[in-house]
Amino acid sequence: MDLELKGKRALVTGGSRGIGKAIARALAQEGADVALLARDAQRLAEAAAELAAASGRNIVAVSGDTTSDEQVRRAVADAVRQLGGCIDILVNAAAEPAGFASPPQLAEITGSFFHAEMETKVMGYIRCAREVAGGMRAQRWGRIVNVSGLAARQTGNAVGSMRNIAVAALTKNLADELGPAGINVTVVHPGLTRTERTGSLIAARAMAQAVPESAVEAQMAAGNSINRIVDASEVAQVVAFLCSPKSVAINGDVIAVGGGAPRNIHY
Repeated sequence: MDLELKGKRALVTGGSRGIGKAIARALAQEGADVALLARDAQRLAEAAAELAAASGRNIVAVSGDTTSDEQVRRAVADAVRQLGGCIDILVNAAAEPAGFASPPQLAEITGSFFHAEMETKVMGYIRCAREVAGGMRAQRWGRIVNVSGLAARQTGNAVGSMRNIAVAALTKNLADELGPAGINVTVVHPGLTRTERTGSLIAARAMAQAVPESAVEAQMAAGNSINRIVDASEVAQVVAFLCSPKSVAINGDVIAVGGGAPRNIHY
């Protein structure tokens, strides 16, 4: 299927590694030119060079911290300049993934921890959307995809759940506001996903338990319906479709990309 992304200009935050990088790769493979936004300039440059070599597309690096209004403004302006026009597609993926550190219990949740989590994953997403929306409105077309997470549907991490639910609520509000201007806004909820970081976690747990890595993977994958860990590239393929003109019928909705949650019915 041709996703009609050839020549589109995309900005992917958190694009230097993990799910963000996989999404940038998928968009480039479909013919889009992509700006990667993250804080680590060296890792960004390495990722941009890698994806450009693999895809033959214009892949550029724009460093910035999405917790800063000024840095986001500067980064988006830099992306527009390097890509040669306004941003057609924004994928918000710049956030620390849940599940790699023990979540704080009630007595341990401080104001600074709470605000830091919301500042990156909620307000950071708002900042980026705010900066690209004007160009999308002017051309009467755009796609914004927010990467959230299945903690929105599960207990066990209070702040993780709140930030992911907030992203879903933000998405629906933006969809209703921007939809009449031809801009679709959607959210994906990954679960446990195979990334560079997941691989390191599996290796560490296997060593600690003195078992093969395959045994650790089986333990970790038991929580979804396909009984294997979803790869970042598989999440990226869903996002690439949501970024395309062919996804026009989906707006404001949540797409779970975690391999299916057993026994749960969402309707």
